[in-house]
Amino acid sequence: MMMGFFQIILVSSLIAFTSAEFSAKVGINYGQLGDNLPSPTESVRLICTKLKAKRVKIYDANPDILSVLRGTDLQVSIMVPNEIIDDIAVNQSLADHWVHSNVRPFYPETKIRYLLVGNEVISSPGNKTWLNLVPAMRRIKKSLKAHRIRKVKVGTSLAMDVLTSSYPPSEGKFRPDIALPIMRPMLEFLNHTKSFLFLDVYPYFAWAADPVHVDLNYTLFESHNITVTDPGTGLVYHNLFDQMVDAVIFASSKLGYPDIRIWIAETGWPNAGDYDQRGANIYNAATYNRNVVRKLTAHPPRGTPARPGRVLPSFIFAMYNEDQKPGPGTERHFGVLYPNGTSVYDIDLSGETTEEEYAKKPLPKPWNDEGYKGEIWCVVGRPREANRTALAAALSYACSQGNGTCGAIQPGKACYKPKSLVRMASYAFSSYWAAFRKDGATCYFDGLATQTIKDPSYGHCKFPSVTL
Repeated sequence: MMMGFFQIILVSSLIAFTSAEFSAKVGINYGQLGDNLPSPTESVRLICTKLKAKRVKIYDANPDILSVLRGTDLQVSIMVPNEIIDDIAVNQSLADHWVHSNVRPFYPETKIRYLLVGNEVISSPGNKTWLNLVPAMRRIKKSLKAHRIRKVKVGTSLAMDVLTSSYPPSEGKFRPDIALPIMRPMLEFLNHTKSFLFLDVYPYFAWAADPVHVDLNYTLFESHNITVTDPGTGLVYHNLFDQMVDAVIFASSKLGYPDIRIWIAETGWPNAGDYDQRGANIYNAATYNRNVVRKLTAHPPRGTPARPGRVLPSFIFAMYNEDQKPGPGTERHFGVLYPNGTSVYDIDLSGETTEEEYAKKPLPKPWNDEGYKGEIWCVVGRPREANRTALAAALSYACSQGNGTCGAIQPGKACYKPKSLVRMASYAFSSYWAAFRKDGATCYFDGLATQTIKDPSYGHCKFPSVTL
């Protein structure tokens, strides 16, 4: 999952999804970046019985998971890893081998229906994989056909940062560096194969980036008197999710593909985060996910203003809070379940549970809607478990970025503790974060760092902090 561009972001289509295969079913993203997650057998049981999901997406082709899914009614999406896209793009034999090894042993008993070639590839800095993405998709599709696997749609997941213009929705445009060389051939391939444009849509990040001008209730599907009218089309929007989806629809139309089918590969809301990540709490997460499920499973389908009445197949992100996910704290708190399998909050992905039934178990209100106010420090997390070599490398990086970041831990200075790598690294992390947070720096350091509101200063050593 990438945060993408955080602006508010939207040709009518005559496509109607008449097949039951593409009906209003909501699935779950089953990530595995945790060291404490339930077994595949238990996870599939939870997907079917506790979450009542109809689909599941995994971020690889894990044979243990695909074996457990054999014989279930769950429609399954699997993924070609980003790191082998370049090789597959130029080697049909490798594509054939991947399909033979990862799809053929399970299909059709495991209902593999979607095969994504990479995850948010275009969100990474420009590289040759961008240009290899569509060729790899073509080779995988050719391999599926050679293996007589007919029911699997091939695509790739895209974050909202594929757009450069997003508001109003009718002004949606793909970035100029990808529009013609990548997006146009991709759309041609998806249209020709009757596949989908798989989108990761996160209104949370748009709101969190500009909470003053983006209304929280509008983002949570809770606004009753706030609307946004697109001056170019006159279409009226009642929530941010629809704006974001329609921005991509209009962008695709500008490249000659107004009827491209959309699939929501990821959407969700974090149930917790770091101290400086406002709005990430259980109440908002439950509100957003319950409301988006209600929208996506509505009968008849609601669609979006640009495509009223159309089905939006979808996956909610994510099944578990995954403690090994990189990035800021929100990344590790998108789960609807804790790693022990208990619910972070009640959610029914079938859409059958009513709002009144949810209300019988009221959610905890956010203790502070404005977020934490005060000082925050960035220090080494889990110091006893930290890899010393990695910690030393991270300290070196923090000290190499200039701005006098590590002056206080030089020999003879107040914070110099040569026998305590943890204290030295904590100072460097906190100083670096305080100096460069305004430029986008995070308190992460490859998972070695964490935020704290407990002042780590000692003696005459004063740690720099961020004040919210």
